[in-house]
Amino acid sequence: MPAPHTRVAPGSLDDEIENEMTTTKETYLSLYRTMVRIRRCEEQLARSYAAGTITGACHTYVGEEGVATGVCAHLRDDDAVFSTHRGHGHALAKGVPPRELVAELFGRVTGCSGGRGGSMHLFAPEVGMMGTSGIVGPCILQATGAGYSFQLRETDNVGVAFFGDGAVGNGAFHEGINLATIWDLPVLFICENNMYATEVAFSSSARNTDVAGRAAGYGLHAEAVDGNDVIAVYEAAGMAVERARQGGGPSLIECRTYRTRPHAEGMRDGGYRSQEEIDSWKARDPIEVFHRRLLDDGDIADTELQAIDAEIVDEIQQAVSFANDSPWPDPATVADHVYREVGA
Repeated sequence: MPAPHTRVAPGSLDDEIENEMTTTKETYLSLYRTMVRIRRCEEQLARSYAAGTITGACHTYVGEEGVATGVCAHLRDDDAVFSTHRGHGHALAKGVPPRELVAELFGRVTGCSGGRGGSMHLFAPEVGMMGTSGIVGPCILQATGAGYSFQLRETDNVGVAFFGDGAVGNGAFHEGINLATIWDLPVLFICENNMYATEVAFSSSARNTDVAGRAAGYGLHAEAVDGNDVIAVYEAAGMAVERARQGGGPSLIECRTYRTRPHAEGMRDGGYRSQEEIDSWKARDPIEVFHRRLLDDGDIADTELQAIDAEIVDEIQQAVSFANDSPWPDPATVADHVYREVGA
């Protein structure tokens, strides 16, 4: 049975939202801080992996920081985010403390998943980080389910799915956006199109690589933005979040971006893509681009940005110390959280 809802005319609603949106100096500094936090944390995790401190997979988000930052800046703790194997940036942008992320990858009990999940299973419901997964596509259905729940409970919360270009060939993509569209669910579908699914070029696995363009077949509001431009992402996501909160239904935002490190730490960086391509995207680094823009605008001094840089370096160093000093999980608890306890 279809969920009850009140459909809002998207045109008039978008005009209203756009008129209310403002971006302040504090917003710019906050966006910069979040991107730098993600970058420095990921660089540290890459070093820790190389040193053997992290076992298992480690997929970094270097190069894509503008996407998670621009989207999550509009979310509250009670909004639900569902993510992928490359979810560190989403977790940090959603509010997971760096020390809990680092401790999780170190396998320590103080990690956000108690040291049980590692890189691909980050879970922090207290800030609305409802899980990352190495399985391609389910986050789309989970976010749709969250949106359905919010609609039934008549709240103004939104569900958000982050996924890569590889997921759009999955049945979950069709099922999720189709259901969200016909029921006007408060959901954001954020495609981080970084051009590769592991080491397979998107252009080799799909005839149509215009993800946003696919939305027309579903009657879904969609747009493509430069994922390396945090302001472009921030503005598009702001419109989409408010549209969803006010009953305007779901949106698909294709953020065209690029990961400048290997698919996962320990894997090759070339062979399936050229060094020239990697270098060209490094020249469009989202943090460097935003840094230059802030200085060129003249409202923010370089000393302010340097202060943030130093603050984040110290924060990540403290996170590593915290993780190293934290205990390992007690082996006696290995069966905890596997089965439902009687009476719980």
